[in-house]
Amino acid sequence: MAVYLIVGAGMVGSTTARQLAERGEQVRIVSRSGRGPTHPLVERIAADATDADRLGELAQGAAAIYNCLNPAYHRWLTDWPPMAAALLTAAERSGAPLVIAGCLYGYGEVTGPMTENNPLAATHPKLKMRADMWGDALAAQRAGRIHAVTEVRGSDYLQAQSIFSFVMGKPLLAGRRAFVPAPLDVPHTWTSINDMAAMLVTAATDQRAWNRAWHVPSAPPLTIRELATRFTGAIGAPAPKLTTIPDPIFRATGFLSPMLRELRTTAYQFARPFVMDSTAATTTFGLRHQPLDEALREAATLLGGIPGTTTGTPQARPATA
Repeated sequence: MAVYLIVGAGMVGSTTARQLAERGEQVRIVSRSGRGPTHPLVERIAADATDADRLGELAQGAAAIYNCLNPAYHRWLTDWPPMAAALLTAAERSGAPLVIAGCLYGYGEVTGPMTENNPLAATHPKLKMRADMWGDALAAQRAGRIHAVTEVRGSDYLQAQSIFSFVMGKPLLAGRRAFVPAPLDVPHTWTSINDMAAMLVTAATDQRAWNRAWHVPSAPPLTIRELATRFTGAIGAPAPKLTTIPDPIFRATGFLSPMLRELRTTAYQFARPFVMDSTAATTTFGLRHQPLDEALREAATLLGGIPGTTTGTPQARPATA
């Protein structure tokens, strides 16, 4: 049986591993600590993601290699280059397709809905790095160095680290006021981690996905205020109380928190509509997004807010008419 090699055991990598295993696929998940989901078809391996030789060994005979890494934002400029290079080398030596868990940062500031045809025009060094990673991988494929490559791009996650989970989720669960470092009434696309994983599974197992990028089927855009209201309604919490953090205070708190400091880099995504169009994936593969309230209840459970419930990892769902 062919093995799917997943490098990175965070929420994206672990959810993708579970979805593949639930399809009956053999999975090998790699992280520095050797962690990952517990499943009979999932093998957990401790390895350094910058070790191209080790990754190349683990990738021999693999059906696909997944780059599901996500170093801390404040370390992107130092941590990403050796990791991306090692994964490209592993794909070259093994002949396995490379599937990258990407994001929307490479587009930079936009003025309308984003499609996969938008230019990767980011100029900030950290954001441009994500665009360059994709450019390097695609150039390697076109030069015949690697067999195939694809990138799956999602927006801010509902069930993993994002502005929603970092500053809103726990206060809203407790009925307290959430202080948000962004405007409250600007439309924004939010992505379920399960939908990200479902698109990653599709990208590796369907050759129609290869050698281009895809946007993850996601729920219609919501403002932060709308999302907070939907969240509290889905879990039976008190109506949300929200306050935007004034910019001078936001700047000051950035000195105390690396995460808040890094949020300033992507503040433009909340200053005006930041909408992702996933029509291509929906029409090509027949995928649809996870019901929003279901995803929000999972997010609450992960934050410790709904005792006795469990998170799910639904498979790709067929599109509805």
